[in-house]
Amino acid sequence: MGLQRQDREFRHPGVSFLDYKQLDMDRVLTGLLPRLWFGGAPSVVIGQPDGIPIEKYVDLVLENPDQFRGFDPALTYRWLETNLLDLVNRGKPGQAVAGMRPLHGFAYRYRVGKRSRPYGADEQLYWMIRHEPGGRGARVLEDLKRFFFAGVDGRTETPTADAAVDVETQALINLAQVLRQQVTDREGKAAQGYPPLDAASARLMADDIIKLMDHQGVIPRSVLVDHLKILFAFHLARYHLRLMRLLPQRLAGQAGDPECGFFLDVAGVPGTPAAALAERSARYWYARMPEFIQGTFTVRKLDDLAAHLVRAGKRRRPAAGVFAVPELLQLLEPRYRADRETFAKSRLPGVLSAVSGSEEDPDPMVADLVGLGLDSFTTYLEIISSCRVGFHRKYLTECLDTLMLKNRPGAMIAQPRRAERRFVFDSRLLEVLLQLALLRPDGHGGLHTEPIRVDEFLAELREKYGLYIDRLPAGDGFGTPTLTDQAALRANRTAFVAKLREIGFYNDLSDAYLTQTITPRYLLTSAGPSR
Repeated sequence: MGLQRQDREFRHPGVSFLDYKQLDMDRVLTGLLPRLWFGGAPSVVIGQPDGIPIEKYVDLVLENPDQFRGFDPALTYRWLETNLLDLVNRGKPGQAVAGMRPLHGFAYRYRVGKRSRPYGADEQLYWMIRHEPGGRGARVLEDLKRFFFAGVDGRTETPTADAAVDVETQALINLAQVLRQQVTDREGKAAQGYPPLDAASARLMADDIIKLMDHQGVIPRSVLVDHLKILFAFHLARYHLRLMRLLPQRLAGQAGDPECGFFLDVAGVPGTPAAALAERSARYWYARMPEFIQGTFTVRKLDDLAAHLVRAGKRRRPAAGVFAVPELLQLLEPRYRADRETFAKSRLPGVLSAVSGSEEDPDPMVADLVGLGLDSFTTYLEIISSCRVGFHRKYLTECLDTLMLKNRPGAMIAQPRRAERRFVFDSRLLEVLLQLALLRPDGHGGLHTEPIRVDEFLAELREKYGLYIDRLPAGDGFGTPTLTDQAALRANRTAFVAKLREIGFYNDLSDAYLTQTITPRYLLTSAGPSR
């Protein structure tokens, strides 16, 4: 007999909205689109629940020459398959349409729910932005909405004549008009939003979105959408990695913003000294999962305790309607000891019955935990965490792998077959972060692009994001660098400069360290008013 549902429940949206599963950023972005349109709520799609096959999309294009002129059937099929549609099992016998690629806002109406699941990542993004501590969240969301729903009137949902959109986006707008009578949607029920537990990460993500959106008009739209997907994935991954350190600290009563560092292998070649350092860094961070899982269980059971106290008239529900994590952590204070014990004693018998084994073959782990003489609430948490940590670790690992785009363009982590994971710095991720770093205040309330030195960019990567290239993080699995480590760091920096050169941001003007300069690819003389 296993644990009851009330004991197995793990996820708490105050920690994260994610249901830790393998994610696809096209589907995460597709899930975010209706939340932008409806102000936080999801959508309920009406019509075509099993989706529209590629052949039907081709027929729609060919049957509407007023919207699509001169389209050849075979080329149309390949164009839709390759450029406009999000597919599961692409190129395999089970290939099927999951929806349209999220190049335009109304693409979300044509998703197939069972094949296009964001697993809560869309909610996490929306509420991290909405509750950004700098007060800019609503404006950032409005900017994203304006970008994704460009080319249509916000009231009538009809195309506008003055829209400056690319061919793919215009095709999606036209398809949406053709399908408007067959597929529509209504506003769903919005979940209660929670402020992000790591407020600093939410503020940084909002800063980066603002800077990236300032590139509209200079970066092609489809490229900018891809940049947004990489940026969203990077910030979601970084947020959850930081939570693995921050949440246990909060449970221990420690305040402040934890310093978190990740050493990245830039060359991306397994077996090198730099790769070994990056493996050590990844190993250290993934080893934090059990502590984070137990911390999440603690928050979830404290929320259950808070609900019990509200029902018993011992505590009032907050004005926001939900208990934020800092409010739940107050229940760990000595004044609530008796309430914790009463709550845990009501659940412990069922848990012990479910996991203790038989009288002839008792579970030694459970017996050891009970024999420690801990208080009932701690014993309860230790037992359920021990029983479930392996299950959640597997799914949390898969989730982080996909958020860090493992072995894919934009990756922050790589893992060759039968080898260890290691943090890496893929060219696509480097390019996105470079676009942001090259934007500087123009002295008039706006932003403009200007060159920066390589050492300045390396310092910004360390200080803003915790990404280490030519130095080792303080702690986080590292000590004083050895001579071998120092040689690996020099080689990693050389590989970093070579990668800058490969992606077109760096030209050798001098061998002098302080005159190695990164130049912008896109020039912005003014990025509009400060927001």
